[in-house]
Amino acid sequence: MGYFIGIIILLVLDQVTKYWAVVKLMPIKTLPFIEGLLGFRYTENTGAAFSILREKQLLLILLTSVIIVGLFGYMVKAIRTETHIVVRWAYMLLISGAIGNLIDRIRLNYVIDFLEFKFIQFPIFNIADICVVVGVSLLALATLFLKYDF
Repeated sequence: MGYFIGIIILLVLDQVTKYWAVVKLMPIKTLPFIEGLLGFRYTENTGAAFSILREKQLLLILLTSVIIVGLFGYMVKAIRTETHIVVRWAYMLLISGAIGNLIDRIRLNYVIDFLEFKFIQFPIFNIADICVVVGVSLLALATLFLKYDF
């Protein structure tokens, strides 16, 4: 039950920060945060990671939906078999990130991004993207070091 609550909490955090980006950041476009390190820049991404599949919203919605269903299945299995907590957290993060961006795609036909690294050339991202990246990283670590086998 706790992992499902975790998904909801992360979804709320993602949607609240995106709402902040629309209300406060959209009118001014950019806002410095940590000079030379991190700033806020409002963007609307019609693609997936690194803007791949740009303008293919229906395909992205369908793919994401299928992936979410599969991830839920893996998470339930991991919970029932008491798989290592790293794996369970990974699924919780992946599901919340995927749903967070899916909500934007369905509701707006694009994903709201607003976090920008200033010290490197890197795509602008959001909380859902962070969840997905951390979730994938945890699954990779679990596969390499905990011998996790799907």
